Amino acid sequence: MKQFEQARSELLDIFKAGLAAVEGRAVVARYLAQHPVAGACSLVALGKAAGAMALGALETLGEGVIDGLVISKPGHLPRGLFNHPQLTLIEGGHPLPDRSSLEAGAALLDFLSHLPPERALLFLISGGTSSLVEVLRPGVGLADLQRVNRWLLGSGLPIEKMNRIRKSLSAIKGGGLLRYVGGRSVTGLFISDVRWDDPAVIGSGLLAAGGEAQESADPGNLPDWLLELMAAGKPERPTATPQPVLQVVATLRDAREGAAQAAQALGYETMVSHAFINAGAENVGRRLALELLDSRPGVYIWGGEPSVRLPRQPGRGGRNQHLALSVASVIDGTDDILFLSAGTDGTDGPGEEAGALVDGATLMRARRHGFDADHTLALADSGSLLAASGDLICTGPTGTNVMDLMIGLRIEQKHGYGE
Repeated sequence: MKQFEQARSELLDIFKAGLAAVEGRAVVARYLAQHPVAGACSLVALGKAAGAMALGALETLGEGVIDGLVISKPGHLPRGLFNHPQLTLIEGGHPLPDRSSLEAGAALLDFLSHLPPERALLFLISGGTSSLVEVLRPGVGLADLQRVNRWLLGSGLPIEKMNRIRKSLSAIKGGGLLRYVGGRSVTGLFISDVRWDDPAVIGSGLLAAGGEAQESADPGNLPDWLLELMAAGKPERPTATPQPVLQVVATLRDAREGAAQAAQALGYETMVSHAFINAGAENVGRRLALELLDSRPGVYIWGGEPSVRLPRQPGRGGRNQHLALSVASVIDGTDDILFLSAGTDGTDGPGEEAGALVDGATLMRARRHGFDADHTLALADSGSLLAASGDLICTGPTGTNVMDLMIGLRIEQKHGYGE
């Protein structure tokens, strides 16, 4: 018999096991232990997981890391980094790039320009890089950059199409950063926050230009002002440089497998879906809830990055909270289903929550505070309802970013929650 609180606790443990499987410090240390960088190197870590990845490199390479630059999201730099005076630590703007993002871009180019020509470079790149560090192409200003990114965040476009648009405004994206590394040996390790785990897409491809098929892909229906801005100039192709060694060290698949192993260790029959979840969060939530209602007891794991098209004035919450509330509206009144949806980076939308864990009593608890699920979904204010129902998940920075995990748990119905 699984008591209600025990079931919720175990579902959270399963999610945390998924995070542990892709934690930046561990995956970088593991890779470099098997494939060390030869000789002295300079480290450049970028993205939400930059701090954790940098610690993994320092742990393995030790004094082989002569100096380094770490650029991450505010609040995401681990304390341990401050014990390494050879590192320069910078916080950029996220989720909207701001002046600090441009300052971070200038600091990156300055750092590269002062390195000895024979110095090897180790890049550690994770999601969030596109916003955190930027060098704009001529003719594009900060106001243009912010307008584009504000539109992108509410557009519902998948990250691949967002990053194609971002590349068109940048002097370093789309392989442009390779123009600044000279003839140095370059190794790039990536934590993937994109569907196909392509280094040309992760972080908008600082070290890889991407194939012609990707560059010519239709980005969808874009407003005229954005098309004009994109057409005003194309980023230069990188000059000939030694081919960088690029390796993805953590993916969504790894997180799903880590979660599945934890579920099996707890004694649950476990089913993992390898389909990529990228449709609208509300529709996805209803579909997954119906699957759970028609399923046998066990743990069900999905992953991806669902989308939400935001109203003009959205409320609190992000896509995972939106999806979880959609599930809650379908399983309302049941006593044997729990469902978790959360961002592996610990952030869902502009707030500090990672996502939510809902059950058949979520809406009952929310109604006591005057909330209606349909109205809340229409306002994109799922976070307010889920805060009232006590179902939000807060992890803090996780040291990784491989998109979102969705985990359903169906308990033996004859037991229920309350027995």
